[in-house]
Amino acid sequence: RMTKKILRDLCKQQKLYVTPYLNDTLYLHYKGFDHLENLEEYTGLKCLWLECNGLTKIENLEALTELRCLYLQLNLINKIENLEPLQKLDSLNISNNYVKTIENLSCLKALQTLQIAHNKLQTLEDIQHLQECPSISVLDLSHNNLSDPSIITILETMPNLHVLNLMGNQVIKKIANYRKTLTVRLKVLTYLDDRPVFPKDRACAEAWAVGGLEAEKAEREKWETRERKKIQDSIDALAAIRQKAEEKKRQK
Repeated sequence: RMTKKILRDLCKQQKLYVTPYLNDTLYLHYKGFDHLENLEEYTGLKCLWLECNGLTKIENLEALTELRCLYLQLNLINKIENLEPLQKLDSLNISNNYVKTIENLSCLKALQTLQIAHNKLQTLEDIQHLQECPSISVLDLSHNNLSDPSIITILETMPNLHVLNLMGNQVIKKIANYRKTLTVRLKVLTYLDDRPVFPKDRACAEAWAVGGLEAEKAEREKWETRERKKIQDSIDALAAIRQKAEEKKRQK
């Protein structure tokens, strides 16, 4: 059990403060805990590591009002709940659990990163709550059971979504021209799955959306021409610098 004595002993082992409220980080991962309890005195915590335990419920975090990062991956949690007191929470990792629905996050106005990979999300309704979470900019939905292409209608309502991971979901195969489609629909996306969305990628995708493959090809050629010119200009500038240096040497 997560008793007060065990918590203090862990603080000693980790060379943290014995006085609970002085700690801003607490490492409770890989300890076999099945309940969250006795954290009331740790009011100064900003980062709490709880991954790889046997936790079945998110609870008893009311006193941790300064918490910024909460790591709950690799537990047995099936519901997102009881996070309302954590108004400063910036990052939540609840990957590798048994969550079937994204819920109860709209109260977290500062939440920017949500990692919920390897859970039990399946339908459009399971992720619909994301529409009420405009602050999220990094979203990891990888390795769930999402298969409905209409989930794009939810994702495109998220005004700050810069990073998205959908790898390991069937939906990737069901969205025609997957990468280009998401780039066009998600206006501020800068990273999709395993690689960045560069300005060139966005420009080409938007050209494709308007005029098809021919327009995309023309836009790509424009970018490549500009890139070649930029490289040539750099080479010419370097050559000019060398030439000036050689002229100065000769004058001496």
